[in-house]
Amino acid sequence: MINGNTTLIAHIGYPTSTFKSPMIYNPWFDKHGIDAVVVPMGVTPEHYAEFLTALFKTTNVRGALITMPHKVVTLDLVDELTATAQVAGAANAVLCRADGTLLGDQFDGAGFVRGVLRKGQVLQGKRVLVSGNGGVGCAIAASLADAGVAEMALFDSNPASSASLAQRLQQHHPALKVSTGSNDPAGFDLIVNATPLGMKDGDPLPFDVSRIDPTTFVGEVVMKHEITPLLTAAQAKGCPIQVGTDMLFEMIPAYLEFFGFGTTTPQELRAVAQISY
Repeated sequence: MINGNTTLIAHIGYPTSTFKSPMIYNPWFDKHGIDAVVVPMGVTPEHYAEFLTALFKTTNVRGALITMPHKVVTLDLVDELTATAQVAGAANAVLCRADGTLLGDQFDGAGFVRGVLRKGQVLQGKRVLVSGNGGVGCAIAASLADAGVAEMALFDSNPASSASLAQRLQQHHPALKVSTGSNDPAGFDLIVNATPLGMKDGDPLPFDVSRIDPTTFVGEVVMKHEITPLLTAAQAKGCPIQVGTDMLFEMIPAYLEFFGFGTTTPQELRAVAQISY
């Protein structure tokens, strides 16, 4: 029950019809007796900057989850950005600190990386390929760099996206070896499909599966099907995999920590979530 003491977390984007976070966070808050609630707020782009400023004039809003189409413009609306958000080129979380200043961070990539590490994989010193250098791909690349990978290959159908991401990565991670332009998965320890390929029936595979080594860890961001055609093909080769929804459920503990609500496990979140995949 929402009352006068309830802490609010805004979930801002447009449209709100696809929002799933309230059905995950709020049951978890209820279970733990935390007087907080995630509230969906539909805001169109032309009103977003004005709205975000006004939102944090309130005294009971601790922060905001930011989703499409506002992640990039949020960079210019906060007082401080983490390095991860700067490399990602987008922010999907805003925290209102005790002094009223706003901190922007990015957790899409953190969710992906936490999932990989939870499965026992080692990222320090590894070679990785990130195919798809839009919003989610940039976030994953930023978090993989934070995790200490030694070499990263970037590929996107728009080469300018890869070039811009490579520049930001090298600025913040000068020891990281970065290359662009190739989608060949051969020889990598980890490959990531951060493209929409797999969302629609009949989509081509994002990689030449015949070139994937059986020891390569294959990560997916598409959530429409738990086991996408790429993951089916990877499993047939004996590759370890990560499904798209793992990124979502691994991301939420990072958000909870950021907002000061403690932490949890993906397993607990899945158990209480009022959604189905």
